[in-house]
Amino acid sequence: MIEIKNKSDCCGCAACAGICPKNNIEMREDSEGFRYPQIIAENCVNCGLCERVCPILNSKDGIIFEQEGYIVQNKEQKILRESTAGGAFTAIANYALRKNGVVFGAELSVDLEVRHVYIETEAELSRFRNSKYVQSFVGGDIYRQAKTFLDQERTVCFSGTPCQIEGLKNYLGKDYLNLITVDVVCRAVPSPLIFRKYIGYQEHKLADKIKSMRFRDKHYGYKYSTMSVIFDRNQDNYHKGVESDPWLRAFFSNICDRPSCHSCHFRKSYRNSDFTIWDCFHVGRFSKELDNDKGATRMLVHTVNGKEIFKSVCSDFLYTKVEPEIIIAGVVEMKESVKPNEKREEFFLDAGWMSDTQLFEKYFPKTIRVKAEYMVRMACYKLGIYAVVKKIFVRISHKY
Repeated sequence: MIEIKNKSDCCGCAACAGICPKNNIEMREDSEGFRYPQIIAENCVNCGLCERVCPILNSKDGIIFEQEGYIVQNKEQKILRESTAGGAFTAIANYALRKNGVVFGAELSVDLEVRHVYIETEAELSRFRNSKYVQSFVGGDIYRQAKTFLDQERTVCFSGTPCQIEGLKNYLGKDYLNLITVDVVCRAVPSPLIFRKYIGYQEHKLADKIKSMRFRDKHYGYKYSTMSVIFDRNQDNYHKGVESDPWLRAFFSNICDRPSCHSCHFRKSYRNSDFTIWDCFHVGRFSKELDNDKGATRMLVHTVNGKEIFKSVCSDFLYTKVEPEIIIAGVVEMKESVKPNEKREEFFLDAGWMSDTQLFEKYFPKTIRVKAEYMVRMACYKLGIYAVVKKIFVRISHKY
């Protein structure tokens, strides 16, 4: 029977809930809003399956393989515009769909919850585009559904964080030739509880109901990370950048991350997936042909299956091949866990009793410095010099 004594030892992948033959494990939220397995002890048959599928208890090294690295941009402008980076995942997912496949990924639902679902048509792929800076809920049923499709010999493309991919692999217990796995380089996963408080904060501030949102919108261009919030009635929708939006500030401050993210077992160059994908902000370092401000994806191909799939989809891309050791150079999130914010404990204690507005105004107030940085960024954007100024800033500060 799996027992979580230290919360940093559970990534919330839900593989244990999926494998339980008695459906005896439920993923429940704790006081911080993160889900952990809860077991009804008297119904447990002590089969040990939950412990055997846990990716933390059974951490595996990636298979050392002759990797390939690429920088890619989807040729389809609509896909490129809607994607967080370069639209790489859409091409891989379409490959699966053309083979009578199904695609699993994280969507922001109409009730503003981030959860894993599956789709079976190309028209539905837009549900998976754009980053979700919240931990997605992967219930045990998701793994069971994926296995059912695989056993029916349908092609399955499954995307998620590295821990979710390893949870799936452990749950399946064997390799499937009809499985395609795509992991996203992950900084950390923030609390769904704090995200709900952010929704409350925004709806209170603008006195309107939120219809949808985009966490890393290209409203002001690819290099200006923007939170876009679309309201029911308000025609002047909200677009604020990483320097002033409370949710982006919370995310990048590491104040509301899952405890396991600060000692992550899954940060490694060689991974147990077919593809690893993530942003490429500095396209010019690798290629002069790719557009520098429309978004690009760095891609590592880890398997023979991945290589064959890339050959099939590469015509969908503008791309350049880059040596793997070069493509990951300086990418701290590949191998190192982020450090927790020193105010994390205090923040969650306050979150337990403060109103939504009180919480965000205390920890992420609109100071003179925040307002000044917003004005400078917007001025550079309107003058058409934002990308140039940003490039100079990065060179001087070595910060994005």
